[in-house]
Amino acid sequence: MFADPSQLVRRDKSAAGRPGRVRDESGFTLIELLVVVLVIGILAAIAIPMFLNDSGRAKDAQAKELARTAQTSAETISTENSGTYALVSPPELNRVEQTIPIVASTSEAYLSAASGTQDEYSVTATAPNGDELTIKK
Repeated sequence: MFADPSQLVRRDKSAAGRPGRVRDESGFTLIELLVVVLVIGILAAIAIPMFLNDSGRAKDAQAKELARTAQTSAETISTENSGTYALVSPPELNRVEQTIPIVASTSEAYLSAASGTQDEYSVTATAPNGDELTIKK
């Protein structure tokens, strides 16, 4: 006489005016989806500027590394020439250390200037974003 409770189906009597229709409770509401999209948008708005800033710092770090390599090469030139820095120049630094780029580039740091005298030298590396780093002795 009585039906088995496990066999009962919940019916929604207010489902668009159609009594007796089975109510489907799976899925997300439009509001829930909009909240998720909003949260993702806020996180992206925070993360993208941080990423762009890190990329600029990486380009500056590349120029710093190049200037330090040029400094070491200038010291090598001095050692090979009785302690004088007079021969320090971009082509000479490139001869001593072939990994030093001396041709202007917009994608990599390059050695934009180098000069020397008897007791002093100056090397300048330029980053792809135009920032310059100079080391003088």
